[in-house]
Amino acid sequence: MKLVELKERKGEFTLQRLGVEPLSPEAIVDGSIMDSSLVVDAIHRLNDATGVKLANYATSLSGHSVIIKKIQMPAMAPEDLSDQIQWEAEQYIPFDINDVRLDYVVLSEGEPGHENMEVLLVAVKRDKVNDYVSVISQAGKTPVLVDVDAFAIQNAYEANYDVDPLKVIALVNMGASVTNINILARGATAFWRDISFGGNQFTEALQREFNLSFDQAERLKRGQPVDRFSAADARSVLDSVSSEMASEIQKTFDFFAATSSEGPVDEIVLSGGCALTPNLQQVLRERFGVPIEMLDPLRRIHYREGDFDRDWLRSIGPMLAVSVGLAIRRAGG
Repeated sequence: MKLVELKERKGEFTLQRLGVEPLSPEAIVDGSIMDSSLVVDAIHRLNDATGVKLANYATSLSGHSVIIKKIQMPAMAPEDLSDQIQWEAEQYIPFDINDVRLDYVVLSEGEPGHENMEVLLVAVKRDKVNDYVSVISQAGKTPVLVDVDAFAIQNAYEANYDVDPLKVIALVNMGASVTNINILARGATAFWRDISFGGNQFTEALQREFNLSFDQAERLKRGQPVDRFSAADARSVLDSVSSEMASEIQKTFDFFAATSSEGPVDEIVLSGGCALTPNLQQVLRERFGVPIEMLDPLRRIHYREGDFDRDWLRSIGPMLAVSVGLAIRRAGG
């Protein structure tokens, strides 16, 4: 679990607080909170360790309970759209409309002479939102914003990099159980998908191969020797899972190519703790043949040298992409 507090002044951000707290793999499974007490305890530990005083918290979701659709609607006034959107959503959301929380943003008002507008529709199962909001409240904080992982990653990227409108860029955030993919084209989001594949698959493969505990396999995955096993012993196992990961990403890219008029992906930007898996970048580079870089979500964010260790920030940077993207957001913005 990660906590980031930023302060904004004149469009620039300064890092105020930062914490990373281990979370039991049983606490959250495939994005669903299975043991809220473990999550609340982790939030308390983060608050104590960082000394954060702000009450307002943001969080984000991903996975099967999140539905994102880009839809065409007749052009209309904002007040009419708010009345119409629920009826439109019922055509696209595979859940009972009463069981979801809805939000939307107008992407384009439509060109003169065209009668349609493009709207991005987001729906999340109400009980999942309630679960995430509840643990923040139980920890004594105020949940003011719930976002979607894929869009938080985009916020972090846009705040730290100049988006090239001539390139198709895939933002690939590799978490423990879910990988978020957000493809940008012409400077805006064009396609998104969550894959149920992440760092846990690497850990479980090491557990099976070497008969290790979860914690031992996690250490070995990060390149630390465990008992008689070294990083070199783990290499073939990790590379095999990396190839599976590449195949899953390839399926998403193929679907994007088949359903979009945009060109192929020109560049891949990785983030998430799983992206730090040894040799994963090289496996992806060989599979896709495009430039691959690691997202630095603190690239343009200021901080006082005495407050944070530069090497530590660099080592955990890719893990912070979602939390930095959330800290950039404003409630209602």
